[in-house]
Amino acid sequence: MDLLVKNGRLVDPSRKLDTVTNVVIRNGKIRSIGAADVSDIPVFDATGLIVAPGFFDIHVHLREPGTEEAETIATGGSAAVAGGFTAVASMPNTKPPNDNPSITHYIISEARRSSPARVFPIGAVTKEQKGETLAEIGEMYEAGIAAISDDGKPVMDAELFRRALEYAQMFGIPVIQHCEDLHLSKNGVMHEGMYSTRLGLKGIPAAAEETMVSRDLILTQMTNAKYHVAHLSTRRSVQLVREAKIRGLRVSAEVTPHHFTLTDAAVAEYDTNAKMNPPLRSADDVAALIEGIEDGTIDAIASDHAPHHINLKMLEFDRAPFGITGLETAVALAMTKLRVPIGRLIELFSINPQKIMKVVPWGLFEDSIADLTILDVNRKWIFDVEQSRSRSRNSPFHTWPMTGKAVATIVGGKVVYEDRR
Repeated sequence: MDLLVKNGRLVDPSRKLDTVTNVVIRNGKIRSIGAADVSDIPVFDATGLIVAPGFFDIHVHLREPGTEEAETIATGGSAAVAGGFTAVASMPNTKPPNDNPSITHYIISEARRSSPARVFPIGAVTKEQKGETLAEIGEMYEAGIAAISDDGKPVMDAELFRRALEYAQMFGIPVIQHCEDLHLSKNGVMHEGMYSTRLGLKGIPAAAEETMVSRDLILTQMTNAKYHVAHLSTRRSVQLVREAKIRGLRVSAEVTPHHFTLTDAAVAEYDTNAKMNPPLRSADDVAALIEGIEDGTIDAIASDHAPHHINLKMLEFDRAPFGITGLETAVALAMTKLRVPIGRLIELFSINPQKIMKVVPWGLFEDSIADLTILDVNRKWIFDVEQSRSRSRNSPFHTWPMTGKAVATIVGGKVVYEDRR
């Protein structure tokens, strides 16, 4: 696709680029930056807007195959580009799970056919995500997985997790862990604290996450493997990652917008749209996550987009599933709630996710793939969940006022989403 992105403020912190100029795109790739007007191709006027390397959400649940009533690769991809993401990495807890190359091939094929966003599958660590036997990691890697994870079902067996780290190291892919000691969190449905006591709900202590983070970091040091902590949620977990980085371990970490925006007080009315795992934590934990974002301990922001059919979320709090949608609100919530420079925001959503996953070398340079996210940092709007492109509506952010929005998403030189109101 050919396109002239005109008069935008190009920001790419990896290249120390921050300037108002033009981008000429030919055949889906950036051909020149700073060129004069080109008359033979369509023009996208980016005056007053930020032009950034394409945003990459490295933690989403697309539900297909198996739970298409909640989401499909097509609808999830549509929600992704509406949120400013040119690419997503899909977790393996489908039905059946992505634990073999046939499922990997299906996801890649269906994404190419129906998704406006690029989709990079994540393979399971263990067969059927049961935590008993390693999955077909080598064959899935050859089929196209970008990482391995049993997300939602932590690998409790330390010996097995060690072997997964060693095996993944052979292919240069990260192992992504949902850190939760299931013995400590058993039957818990929200953060263990004042609100769980007041509401009479079984709590999940912060230690359930922290003990698993600590164990995994020991194994990471032992194996020198590439280890990524999904959705950090507690102060001590942030500190453990901070200390591991100081020691030189190959560790990275992500947080979600809901964990740095909401606290466990959001559960006060038994709202199942505030039920997630890890659970919403205390105000002190939220402050620690923001500190980790600001000081560089946190590498990436990911949505953990987890759609569920409305019938399931209408169950009693104890019985309702964990998870919320997030693709269409993640970027806006970060711009609304965080006080970080635009360059740091782009690191969190684009540059660092790419460094973690290493699937395609995009960026703002000549001959790179023309995947761009266009931001209006001053755009004021209200999120209406009924207008969501996702098949599901389980968001706690309905009617929230936002400042800042992804107003266009360009994938391979094609404008796949635009909202210039």
